[in-house]
Amino acid sequence: MGNNCYARVYSTRFLPHHPPHANAWPLRAGRLPSPADDYLEGEIDLATFLIERPSSTFVMRVSGQSMTGAGIMDGDYIIVDRSVTARHGHIVVANCSGDMTIKRLHMLARGRAVLRAEHPDFPEFVICEETPAEVWGVVVATFRKTL
Repeated sequence: MGNNCYARVYSTRFLPHHPPHANAWPLRAGRLPSPADDYLEGEIDLATFLIERPSSTFVMRVSGQSMTGAGIMDGDYIIVDRSVTARHGHIVVANCSGDMTIKRLHMLARGRAVLRAEHPDFPEFVICEETPAEVWGVVVATFRKTL
């Protein structure tokens, strides 16, 4: 399965858990008031916003190009929730022949399924007895640093 989109697994237990006010937007110390303050909706804790079930959620780093059509680039991070039931159209992390891969799940007739890349240069992976795969979790969010 060369040139696919792989991920490294990181448990959320290694992510810092801050109280809702810590490291949250906006930072107001030492600045002048802004006209945009009238439209401020409040603060957001990204860990709480992105991770609904910490005990079943993992952060993974993507390696590969097969999901660029879905906006998941090499080096991005994905948040994977193992408690979400995978459905048709979900982007999933699957174990295919011992390799963890990220693909879009397509359910076919008669209970068959296919894992499809979101890049035309990568083949689909048909799940069957000869090529079994286990859906490990569902991708619920992606993010990347821009600097």
